[in-house]
Amino acid sequence: MKDEVAGNWPESAERIVAAGEVAEALDRQARRIEALLPADQPVMAVALMNGGMYPAIELTRRIRRPMLFEYVHATRYRERKTGSEIDWVHVPGSDRLGGRHVLLIDDIFDEGYTMDAVGRRLLAEGAASLTTVVLALKRHDRGLARDRVDDFALEVPDRYVFGCGMDLHGYWRQLDEIWAV
Repeated sequence: MKDEVAGNWPESAERIVAAGEVAEALDRQARRIEALLPADQPVMAVALMNGGMYPAIELTRRIRRPMLFEYVHATRYRERKTGSEIDWVHVPGSDRLGGRHVLLIDDIFDEGYTMDAVGRRLLAEGAASLTTVVLALKRHDRGLARDRVDDFALEVPDRYVFGCGMDLHGYWRQLDEIWAV
């Protein structure tokens, strides 16, 4: 555990999704998302920080339409393995969201509580409509129903995963593969 906390590579790590598989899944997801987005409304891509930064860039660079960018920083984990109450660090206001369709992007749908709360908050702040997407959907039956997210690129097992925006004690978000411990 000491090595994991220090950011060293955990010996127990197992690669579960290779970089090429991640890229192909994002390509397919981008095509599906283009079909979901309203053609007659301005779209704002909103990354759910910190984990949503990686998939937001990787996904939106594959979508061929103009988009505005923003971010929400709302966290339940604070680099821990279990969540607690939401800490609202930054939420775009109605001057940025008003009348726009929001594409809310996060790294993983685990139990879904953070994404659900953020989506409700963005709508309350004036977003016209909302589409929620994640890179990874974790396979289990805890938390909110799996269909609460509009689209996901990959499914991952019910293990602690990192890479592609997901962290291990704050480290390894930058990896282009998904690993599990």
